[in-house]
Amino acid sequence: MRETEFANLIAVHGGKAYIVGGFVRDSLMGRRPKDKDYVVCHISHQIFEEIFPDALRVGRSFPVYLVDIDGKRSEVAFGRQERKTGKGYTGFEVKSSPDISIEEDLFRRDTTMNAIAVNLADGSLIDPYNGRQDIEKRIIKPVSEHFSEDPVRSLRCARQAAELGFKIAPETYEAMGRTGEELAAEPAERIFNEMKRALMTPVPSVFFEALRTAGLLKIIFPELYALIGKTQPVEYHPEGDSWNHTMKILDDVAARTDNVCARFCGLLHDIGKGVTPAEMLPHHYNHEIKGLDVLFAWNKRMNFPNSWTASAFFVIKNHMRAARLTKPIKILDLLLNLRKLRRDLPIDGFNAIIMSDHGSLPGYLLNAEVILQKISAVSGNDAPEQLAGRNIGDWVRSQQRMVLVEECGGLL
Repeated sequence: MRETEFANLIAVHGGKAYIVGGFVRDSLMGRRPKDKDYVVCHISHQIFEEIFPDALRVGRSFPVYLVDIDGKRSEVAFGRQERKTGKGYTGFEVKSSPDISIEEDLFRRDTTMNAIAVNLADGSLIDPYNGRQDIEKRIIKPVSEHFSEDPVRSLRCARQAAELGFKIAPETYEAMGRTGEELAAEPAERIFNEMKRALMTPVPSVFFEALRTAGLLKIIFPELYALIGKTQPVEYHPEGDSWNHTMKILDDVAARTDNVCARFCGLLHDIGKGVTPAEMLPHHYNHEIKGLDVLFAWNKRMNFPNSWTASAFFVIKNHMRAARLTKPIKILDLLLNLRKLRRDLPIDGFNAIIMSDHGSLPGYLLNAEVILQKISAVSGNDAPEQLAGRNIGDWVRSQQRMVLVEECGGLL
């Protein structure tokens, strides 16, 4: 069914159909929009089901249907209003009826840039809260005082600032700050999902800096908040304290790789500095060991993907020594362990972290792909016939070490 046919069928039965949300926002920005979200008003869901008998209802507390439009399975929601009755994102009473207008539906949305609709009947823009103007000014503003009623809107707002390169208005920061208590009780999955999306943005530090400004960083990411004020030797870190360093590395890694796991590891590489005693500052002895305990405690609360936790463990433990290793056997072990992670943390992702943190790469990491390819070709099947058992393993390691030394030449 074509979109025009869908809109006409709604109109014939006295209703109105709109495109809403991110598709409209991105279109106005000249960005490539993603999937369309539709809203219909002034029509009952009973009549809707008669018009579109193949529509699949997926909404529980209010009518939302999946309908094939222009060859895509699209969401069609009914205009609705919400009233806060409890805590968290589920604490709402939802009203959906044919007499709710598109303007009333848009009023419940988070920010003005997301509260714009396009009337499918004539293509006109419905913009009751000046979202288009705010898009032009590249600023994020709340639609109303109801912004704070869903705490995860604060995370979404910070993430969209990083994603779109927009500024967050002072009144938005105030609204974000009011969500702290409820945000602390949100399911870890919702917080992680927004953090993951933020890590995929061009400048991920914007997300974390926005949460810090709003007073939310300490509440949901105390491990990162602990880095603030942890001074470092100025001669090595002119950028400032451990927080500034971490944000710099995060953005540097993001500029070097799209791999989200590598970006996550860059965020956590110095996480152990947050527990450095004040009397030890500006030095952070053994922070690469202390960081492992911080990682495990954070993971217990957040339940990161196992592959992310394993990769972060490797990076935290090795980000200092990787740039300094000279003994072939230790380099060999590091490369072999890195090979085990390469599906989630590719070598170029690990290298992006080391390069950002140290400013250069040792020769063995520059040639890591070639070295590992040749190491992988070493097989116990080629061992001398007189060898057996663990002696074959010792022979394989000696051959792998020879390959490493040969490939690195005088760099070791």
